[in-house]
Amino acid sequence: MPDSLVFDRVRAGYGNAVVLDDLSFTLGEGQSLAILGRNGVGKTTLLETLMGNTRVRSGHIHWQGQDITAMPPHRRVRAGLGWVPQEREVFPSLTVEENLTVVASPGRWSLDRVYRFFPRLRERRGNYGNQLSGGEQQMLAIGRALMTNPRLLLLDEPMEGLAPIVVDELAAAIKALCDSEGLASIVVEQHPVLALSMTHTAIVLERGTVVYRGSSDDLAQDEKRLESLLGIDASLHLAPGHEL
Repeated sequence: MPDSLVFDRVRAGYGNAVVLDDLSFTLGEGQSLAILGRNGVGKTTLLETLMGNTRVRSGHIHWQGQDITAMPPHRRVRAGLGWVPQEREVFPSLTVEENLTVVASPGRWSLDRVYRFFPRLRERRGNYGNQLSGGEQQMLAIGRALMTNPRLLLLDEPMEGLAPIVVDELAAAIKALCDSEGLASIVVEQHPVLALSMTHTAIVLERGTVVYRGSSDDLAQDEKRLESLLGIDASLHLAPGHEL
């Protein structure tokens, strides 16, 4: 089976600044991928480039066999890319239900199915976006992306600022989306061991290019390699309340 997503020697950035340099990787159908690396190496830029929000200077991006390098962002959403931004960007003056239905596209992810996946959103369906806790806003951001019925879900720092119990709940939900629902995902997460626990494979970026690719499980178990690649003590970069 051909890869669903292919980055082929992509060079991209913002304005005149180049952040991704000769970046190549692939993602198979229904697979999950962790993007790891030090601060400023291009992790978020990779997601922004996939969504069409950067300037691509050279190279190509193929999704489901189609070259989407020059495709505008709104068409990428229609093509099956779901975006959960770091800032969550829920609509504060809309209710939970309105946040979900305003972006709805036909498909298997209906309002009722999102509510079954995140029961707390059903309980809060009449609350406005600015009346939710951080964890509830993140559930809403993920639920809203699911309502576009994507085939690939992009999550940028989904656990930032959340309490440990919420981190556990969301990590289990993200993993279930791939393992049980067959939804491919790419996760950028500042806690590397947590990111590896949610994904099948991982790549590590350095200066905008891939310096490592392998199994998430293998990398999580190789503390020395993880610390060498990221330049950190992996035990200090877990989700709150987690231990190696």
